[in-house]
Amino acid sequence: MKQSKSHIIKSLTNSVLVIFLCLLFNFQKCYSQNTANTFEQEIDKIVSFRPTHYASIDSVFKKYARDSLKMKALFQKSNVVGYNEGESYGLNALGVIYRNLSHYEQSIVTHKRANTIATNANNLEFEIISLNNIGVAYRRMDLVKPALDFHTKALDIARSIENPSETISYNIAVSQNSIGNIYLILEQYELALKQFEKSIEIEKQASNRLGLAINYQNIGYAYEAQGDLDNALRNYKLSLDYNEQINSNLGRVICYNSIGQVYIKQKKYTDAKIIIEKALEKALKINDQFYIAASYINLGWVQKEMKAFTASEENLKKGLQTAKQYNLNLSIVEADKHLSELYKIKEDYESALDHYKESVEVEKTINNDRNLRYVNDVIIQFENEAKNNEIKALANENQVWKTKLERNKKIFWYSMLVLIIIVSVLVALYRNRQLSQEKQILTLEQDMLRSQMNPHFIFNSLNSIKLYIINNEKENAVYYLNKFSKLIRKILVASSEKENTLEDELDTMKLYMNIENIRFSNEIDFQIEVDDNVNASNIKLPSLILQPFLENALWHGLSSKEDDKEIKLHVYRTQDDFIMISIQDNGIGREKAEKINKDKLIKRKSVGIAITKARLANFSKDYTNDYHIDIEDLYDDNNNAIGTNVIVQIPTRSNILRTA
Repeated sequence: MKQSKSHIIKSLTNSVLVIFLCLLFNFQKCYSQNTANTFEQEIDKIVSFRPTHYASIDSVFKKYARDSLKMKALFQKSNVVGYNEGESYGLNALGVIYRNLSHYEQSIVTHKRANTIATNANNLEFEIISLNNIGVAYRRMDLVKPALDFHTKALDIARSIENPSETISYNIAVSQNSIGNIYLILEQYELALKQFEKSIEIEKQASNRLGLAINYQNIGYAYEAQGDLDNALRNYKLSLDYNEQINSNLGRVICYNSIGQVYIKQKKYTDAKIIIEKALEKALKINDQFYIAASYINLGWVQKEMKAFTASEENLKKGLQTAKQYNLNLSIVEADKHLSELYKIKEDYESALDHYKESVEVEKTINNDRNLRYVNDVIIQFENEAKNNEIKALANENQVWKTKLERNKKIFWYSMLVLIIIVSVLVALYRNRQLSQEKQILTLEQDMLRSQMNPHFIFNSLNSIKLYIINNEKENAVYYLNKFSKLIRKILVASSEKENTLEDELDTMKLYMNIENIRFSNEIDFQIEVDDNVNASNIKLPSLILQPFLENALWHGLSSKEDDKEIKLHVYRTQDDFIMISIQDNGIGREKAEKINKDKLIKRKSVGIAITKARLANFSKDYTNDYHIDIEDLYDDNNNAIGTNVIVQIPTRSNILRTA
């Protein structure tokens, strides 16, 4: 019974597994069919619209670029309908695939065919791309002369285009990067670094992380060749970071090998071995024979330094065998040199000599005098052409600047004309405003004069003097008549001047109070007190500015009081920027005075104070601060009015002094 149940369960399990596998197979078949259908649709669409720009085609087929079957399909379909750009794109993609598989000769043939099609179509973008790809394949084979020929030709065409597309700008960077690599071969490291820096500027503008990864890798190599291992390592790690961002296994392999070489030179053998083994693992996975050979050679190198001679010999021979199979001359030289050193350590001098001789012979084929002369000639030609192009560009720029200068001259003179008109209008407005202000000041001065020369005041003063004459008080009559004439003269002089000194103002106020005191039977005790820190002869203020306040004190505060009449005028300073003038009377106070003299005196007061405020406002415009007037009602302990205190705060620091 148990066996039967177990058999049933087993049968059911097998059935479910078969069904699952069938479903999975059908799903994969449907998915592949859908993908194929989608790709066919995209080919039909591209062939129908026939875009001529590389970027437009690449945006559709970039995801298929590593699939040789799909790229062959694109080429064949484009060939049938005579779509040149589609043919060239497909062939270039196939050429890159062959190159990454180390089939360099097949890669070159494919790229040359793509170049012929691009030339016939007169499409410079695809022509430049094909030429650079041919140059890269020759560089992988260490054939410097043809590599330089094709890169230089690509650069010449790219530089001849006035407004290059992003694709052409990128290929200019590729060509410059190749020139930099040639400088490295010639051990002209500073010149190489300049080329790589130029290339980096273009790559940064295009935000091309692959180009940045390649250039930082090359910069690292230049620093390493000069013995600057810290800078070399920093740039290799920068390159690795960009390769990580774009998920490039090929870039990782290159950076791992370079970082491993620096670690070996820094005697960090364990770190070097770990990272080179990672490079070898990924190189085998992507099946790039160039970097497989390099990884085996580097691994053998570090094992030699770690005294693991058997493993070192095995890996160096693997690297040498791969390099010979694919004609990788530089790798052959490296492998032979390390094997020569290894056999020397093992005291196998015959093998050491054989490998040394082989490395020398192969190196001669790379760096013979003819090649070096050719490279030098190409570099000189390139630099001369670059200088000529720069001279042409400067000449064109000079012409542009001349045109701009002529235009700017016209703009300048038109601007000057407009500016003159604007300035003239502003000056006229300012002058008009100034005249208006002067008119206002003149009006205020006239109002002030009329206020000071009030007919009622003059009539009463003369009547008071006349009483002295009638009563035969000749001395008093003469005394007050002199005072009156001096006061009138001062008022007339002050009316012609905008400002007066505080000293003259106080003298005038004494005369005014002497005349007014006649009508009060000399009952008013008028006192002037000036603090020691106040220089009255140097302080300026508007002429006759204090008279309205004294008049208010007399006729509002003291006229209705019977006896003990006092007015104290106190000049003091609490701040450097102000002078304080206090006019204090012991009269009946403002509230009671308003009730007594409502109809007549308020009107007279308001006019005098209003004129005074306007004059102080005009005066303050030339000073850093504004004037202030505070009126304080004085009371005794029983809250009875005992007088009024007017404090006039007048600025003393002018704008001119402040600016200085």
